[in-house]
Amino acid sequence: MAAPVDAGPPLALVEDRFHRFVLGLPDATGDAASPVEQATLRRLEAIGERFDVSGLPRLPSVLPQLLRALKNDNLGGAQLAAMIGRDPVLVGEVMRMAGSAHFRSAQPIHSLQHAVVLLGRDALRQVATLHVMKPILQASAGMRGHMAGPWLWEHAERCAHAAAFLGRHGGCDTFEAFLAGMVCHTGTGAVVRLLDQEAPSSLGPFSPPFLAGCMRIGARLSLRAVRHWDMPATVIAALVERVDPSESPASALGKVLTCADPLAMVQLLIERGRLDAGLDYSGTWPTCFPSPVLLRAQQDLRRQFMPAQV
Repeated sequence: MAAPVDAGPPLALVEDRFHRFVLGLPDATGDAASPVEQATLRRLEAIGERFDVSGLPRLPSVLPQLLRALKNDNLGGAQLAAMIGRDPVLVGEVMRMAGSAHFRSAQPIHSLQHAVVLLGRDALRQVATLHVMKPILQASAGMRGHMAGPWLWEHAERCAHAAAFLGRHGGCDTFEAFLAGMVCHTGTGAVVRLLDQEAPSSLGPFSPPFLAGCMRIGARLSLRAVRHWDMPATVIAALVERVDPSESPASALGKVLTCADPLAMVQLLIERGRLDAGLDYSGTWPTCFPSPVLLRAQQDLRRQFMPAQV
């Protein structure tokens, strides 16, 4: 008989460990927020309420135009290629993905139009979103979390992948699920910068309640960001549900995001040696999906991002 597999940590601990990893913080040393932390959190909440969303980066105009065009079945490959061709970096990303092992065709890719036809509309939407969101998420940095941007980007890739997987099982539009996973932590970068500016240097290691409070501010800023960017209504509704984590999500996409986020956290922490890949995480995940579906989603993430361990 096989030995029982040890259980993974509870969800709250996974979230705390992930946010400490992103911010470059040591492990927690206390269970309660200190008076200084409570005062700092009130100040951050007040600043967050006044946060000027006009200071957020604008999405390049090619993205909403391209996403609208990809919903129009009457547009051909030549027209889509002409639109993509206005952004040289996006052209490079499309050509790179089309030449990857997943899409490699028997014949060499000889033009942008060929690459567009080969990828198809779903893959094009994902490539365009990745291209636009990567610099926005990677720009998050600060003294308390100088690697926050790269880690947030790595999480976003995994969260978007997991959300698209779960979206197929949850009756969601797959691309909208992918998009929600990509943008759900955009406000965390703003919190990193606020902590640099407002948290006193004497604050010391953050307690779990203080860090969780900071991330609730981040969730509100993420919601304001997606509204500012005029994201699809379903994506906005899913992020509205994330603002109050005490309430279970009601929307299909909200349920997807509630599970995709910790799935991505665990995957990234395993890759970076902060969690054990051999643990049983079935008790970690929220209960929005059946356990077998979440296990398949976890396995799919590992195949995608840890191919050497398949």
